[in-house]
Amino acid sequence: MLTTLAAMVVMASCAQTPRGDGGTPEVLAIPATDLAEFVRRYTTDRDGVGRFYDVEWSEARFDRMDALFKEWQDRLAAVPYDGLSLDAKVDATLLRLEIGHERARLDLSRRRLAEMDPLLPFRGAVQSLEWSRRKMERVDAENAAGSLAGLPEQIKALRKRIKKAEGNEAKEGEIGVSAVVAQRASGAVREIRRTLREWFDFYNGYQPEFSWWTRKPYTEAVEALDEYAKFLREEIAGLKGKDDDPLVGDPIGAGALAADLSSEAIALSPAELVAIGERELAWCEARMKEASRAMGLGDDWKAALARVKAGHVPPGEQDDLVTEQARFAIAFVRERDLVTVPALCDETWRLTMISPEVQKVLPFAAYGGQNMMVAYPTDAMKHDDKLMSMRGNNRHFTRIVTPHELIPGHHLQRFVSERSRPYRLIFSTPFFVEGWALYWEMRLWELGYATTPEDRLGMLFWRAHRAARIIVSLRFHLGEMTPAEMIEFLVDRVGHERWGATSEVRRFIGGDYSPLYQCGYMIGGLQLIALRRELVETGRMTDKAFNDAVLSQNTMPIEVLRAALRGEAPAREFVPTWRFDAGN
Repeated sequence: MLTTLAAMVVMASCAQTPRGDGGTPEVLAIPATDLAEFVRRYTTDRDGVGRFYDVEWSEARFDRMDALFKEWQDRLAAVPYDGLSLDAKVDATLLRLEIGHERARLDLSRRRLAEMDPLLPFRGAVQSLEWSRRKMERVDAENAAGSLAGLPEQIKALRKRIKKAEGNEAKEGEIGVSAVVAQRASGAVREIRRTLREWFDFYNGYQPEFSWWTRKPYTEAVEALDEYAKFLREEIAGLKGKDDDPLVGDPIGAGALAADLSSEAIALSPAELVAIGERELAWCEARMKEASRAMGLGDDWKAALARVKAGHVPPGEQDDLVTEQARFAIAFVRERDLVTVPALCDETWRLTMISPEVQKVLPFAAYGGQNMMVAYPTDAMKHDDKLMSMRGNNRHFTRIVTPHELIPGHHLQRFVSERSRPYRLIFSTPFFVEGWALYWEMRLWELGYATTPEDRLGMLFWRAHRAARIIVSLRFHLGEMTPAEMIEFLVDRVGHERWGATSEVRRFIGGDYSPLYQCGYMIGGLQLIALRRELVETGRMTDKAFNDAVLSQNTMPIEVLRAALRGEAPAREFVPTWRFDAGN
């Protein structure tokens, strides 16, 4: 028998569920005294609708996803919040933030489509063919062929009107296009081509009349789309796949940045976050000078850093180095009883090597799928790139990167998250995911993990890098810093090799990461340090209990995590207010 609260949740869910036949709800009711099943059902619906409405850059996708999010917002609002447990109130808060974030991202996508639409006049015609197929409507091959036959000439005429936007207004009849919009539009054209291919492949060879009518116009349309995408990418955006290609990113602007910060439960403004980055970078520079003096090089920390970079292993030995460092880090945290490291977690990590091509955007180690991806040059790389990669992945830099990626960092984090409240993985945030690894870099510093000035410089390099990431990434999205200026900042203020700095910036601005991802490393780490001070240094929890509790809650914005660990339920209409200041 359902409890009273469970029955209320069921009724609330059914009340918001549309009925297809006037009787039975289309979606099953959700009988739960907590909201775990509620979150799982939302995740299933979101993923299912997203997979079906997967035609990128289409109003049909935008409208259907937005309707789904609005429907689930209404369902969540109908849940009797006051009667929920603390854990369920945390889930409700997380789900409200998540859905709000999804709707904000849709709004940004709509604005970006509006910027591209003059370059995509054929978009609607191609997408309508695919949507008709999705509805199981019978294809009119002759009409479809006629629609496709006009596409190459349409693109040919359009290309003549497109000009690079270089600060001058376009002449009458011309379309001035910036590198940013050209790059984005090139990707959109490739998506339209993919949609067209899926539509064609469904019927081709299956309906003889279809192939007879459409094969030739389809082939010509695909060729025109491919050439057009290349034209936008290479001629307008200037991206030709060369090492000296310009760095072109897609800043989201102050408004979208503010919306993202709100959904991540960050109560500070971008300017305040940049100020924290500057403060932390200054702290790192002071400590680097101390390490430099200990090496006999005075305040010349760049000379000291150059000596540290020279301490790399010979070709073919980086994997052995990482293995040795990983085992040392695991023993370090176990001997001090800092966090639970399950035997199976220790058993199930491995190493893979990053390819030269991937190192163009990922020049250092990373974590993925139970393995640490190791960056080190191969025989296929240019000589100068080999040397820079070896310097950037030297012994002392790698010594702190290894626990960041494996244990007690991301490998341990992922191991626990897949076993403790795994339904919360949809609330993933860089402030928690990357913040956890940065928190351990800071804690290991405090615990004397570095025993030599060279090791201290290795740790400080990365800490300075995280501080610089806050500054350059936020200022880029605010339109205050160009990619070239970002590279110079990383080289001058952090001590990066130019190859590594360029690779990093290319990754920062490429659009594969959320705009707050780079900021999330250090800010999330500082939030966790501040939370530890509240709970551990006041005697309320031991280090091990705190670290285990953080992992067991799974990923979420740190201010919501703070409420959960303090036993304080978030308000129903939660608004971030925590103005943490972890200091140094």
